[in-house]
Amino acid sequence: MATLEGKVSEVFKSIQGEGLYQGVDQVFVRFFGCNLKCNFCDTELDYYKKKTTSELFNEINSFGDCHSLSITGGEPLLQIDFLKDLLKFLKKRKQKIYLETNGTLPENLEKVIDYADIIAMDFKLPSSTGLAPFWEQHQKFLNIASKKKTFVKVVINTTTMVEDVYKTIEIIKSSVKKVILVLQPQNLFEIMVKSKLEGFEQLCREAGIETKVIPQIHKKLGLR
Repeated sequence: MATLEGKVSEVFKSIQGEGLYQGVDQVFVRFFGCNLKCNFCDTELDYYKKKTTSELFNEINSFGDCHSLSITGGEPLLQIDFLKDLLKFLKKRKQKIYLETNGTLPENLEKVIDYADIIAMDFKLPSSTGLAPFWEQHQKFLNIASKKKTFVKVVINTTTMVEDVYKTIEIIKSSVKKVILVLQPQNLFEIMVKSKLEGFEQLCREAGIETKVIPQIHKKLGLR
């Protein structure tokens, strides 16, 4: 077993709270560190433990069977060498790998795509995040991710602009394989957000993209 060392914030078992696999049981490995700071971030991490590949592998095994292993963060692709080393051993035990990522590091995804089974990819809309656009990175990332089961998720809030939705549609339609688009409301109970969701969902479906509105549920259930 290799002994590369990485920064891990937590490892726990729960259910997936968002996206197309909402409700399935998973073991979550939360990697420390992110290259972005979105306005709506709900997992700002200020703690971690250094773990070797061997230590983390054994900890994951201690939770027993589950639908899949969620590699999340932060942004797990930042620790690419440690991640690749871990995934090699996890695939030997035929563990299904669910990679949650912000979709901005296509070169790093290329290094581990063969070990992943499901890609849960965020599109970081500039009007939602308050950040610069990442359209070029998202385009490259999606083309690589499309080699596996992939869906795209965008957060919709009061500042989300229709121009960003049009650009999302353009990129998804030009990808090498059709993917499902998930619209995730930051706050489903805000009137403006509900109105935007209805309009954006209709717009995407009229463009020929399979679109689903899926709010987060884990926080409502008091789960991590």
